[in-house]
Amino acid sequence: MNYRHAFHAGNFADVFKHTVLVGLIESLKLKKTPFSYIDTHSGRGRYRLDGSEAMRTAEAADGIQRLLAASRLPSLVHVYVNLVRSLNAGREELLEYPGSPLLASLLMRDEDRGLLCELNPEECAALRVTMQGDARFAVHERDGYAACKALLPPKLRRGLMLIDPPFEAGTSGRKLDFDWMLAVAAKAVKRWQSGTYIFWRPIKDMDAVAAFDGALASMLIEQGGIPADKLLVVDLWVRAIGQGSLAGAG
Repeated sequence: MNYRHAFHAGNFADVFKHTVLVGLIESLKLKKTPFSYIDTHSGRGRYRLDGSEAMRTAEAADGIQRLLAASRLPSLVHVYVNLVRSLNAGREELLEYPGSPLLASLLMRDEDRGLLCELNPEECAALRVTMQGDARFAVHERDGYAACKALLPPKLRRGLMLIDPPFEAGTSGRKLDFDWMLAVAAKAVKRWQSGTYIFWRPIKDMDAVAAFDGALASMLIEQGGIPADKLLVVDLWVRAIGQGSLAGAG
């Protein structure tokens, strides 16, 4: 796998995904019962926006940087932005950006627990450094898809799983991740029916996205017994397909 999220940290898709993640974790915290957070493709957990990768693409300019400059934000987005600001306290500019594991850790309580998977050895080593000293989290250097069978159900039965694969460039790479997500979903909902799941996907090919969404919904409803009103699709578009590398995400 050649994907490095550092090139895309803080872009519009990251901002959107992380805002949804913040909202779901805050919802889980409404009950006193502890919960589990599982991240199948964790990355390194923390990114430098002044690093060579982020500077090369400058994608954060149309993502987190725009939110920081906004005068008014919805309350949920405001919570997210404040968490990002907290990592940069005392600095005049934004240098540190949290990946989903670190963002989750800033929200989770002492009694909550996290399970993080990252297959790339270099990224996983960096992830261990990011999460070092946080006894709530266990870091696994393994394929997040394959680990689902071993990790589910978690000891804390309430919780959330984020499935955010790399979707590497090329039709075959995207199709593979769509297929893997469907396979994981079919097994996961049977093993952990009380879990909440986030399936992140890019919007580059509407036929592929529509096929995945339809297949996922049919499988969850027909095989998993999940009521249709328990499914939600949220998409953010920033341009028309073909006018850039990523038209939207959801």
